[in-house]
Amino acid sequence: MKIRNPMNRYDLRIKKHYKVLEVGGGNDPHPRSNIVVDKYAGSQNYHRSGDLKILNHQQFIEADGENLPFTDNSFDYVICIHVLEHVEHPQKFMDEQFRVAKRGYLEAPSLIGEYLAPKDSHKWVMLEIDDKIIMYEKEIIGFKKTFDFGELFLHHLPKISLPYKLLQYTVNNILTINYEWKDKIDILINPQEEEYYSMFTEPWNIEMCNRVFKKRKKKDEAIITISAMGNIIQRLVKRRILSLK
Repeated sequence: MKIRNPMNRYDLRIKKHYKVLEVGGGNDPHPRSNIVVDKYAGSQNYHRSGDLKILNHQQFIEADGENLPFTDNSFDYVICIHVLEHVEHPQKFMDEQFRVAKRGYLEAPSLIGEYLAPKDSHKWVMLEIDDKIIMYEKEIIGFKKTFDFGELFLHHLPKISLPYKLLQYTVNNILTINYEWKDKIDILINPQEEEYYSMFTEPWNIEMCNRVFKKRKKKDEAIITISAMGNIIQRLVKRRILSLK
């Protein structure tokens, strides 16, 4: 069941006493994770952008995300950031997270994000539609890599443009899907229904746009924008304080 779309990976509803697992922390583990699982312990990993990193307070376990070495409901919360797009069997991979944790957070590139910043290591593209995660293999939809604007949209603009940063924080599915859940998520893998397939293969009309990016009331827009501004300012202040230490 979907809880909400957080603004980013740090805007999560994790209580202080929660025991938190992260699946695929890679070179950038979430600071709130207590235990980090990764399939690849070595530095040579096609799917990572850097060497494996484990923070001082974290325990590392080498394991496959499709076969987690934990009993049912071992954790209060599980974090999975930019891993789902790589895996061979996404349903099995996510079912393992539903099994070991009561709730969690999923982050993955959206279809739009994959076209703007394509990665050869990504097997899947996805969208959140009607609270469901819809996934297609790139080969099935005929995904073709054209230009790679990753440096611009993932690194340059977030550093120099506040309006762009606000867009990232307030509109889910632009570059990434940010999805906080409880119990489980409805995931459709390579669905044959035209209503989904067309979203990945045809030019979007206004109805298709509205299906993914639903219109919000002006009051809700204002609240979301103010909240995002507060989140950005808070993070800037924290970074400033840390830089002075």
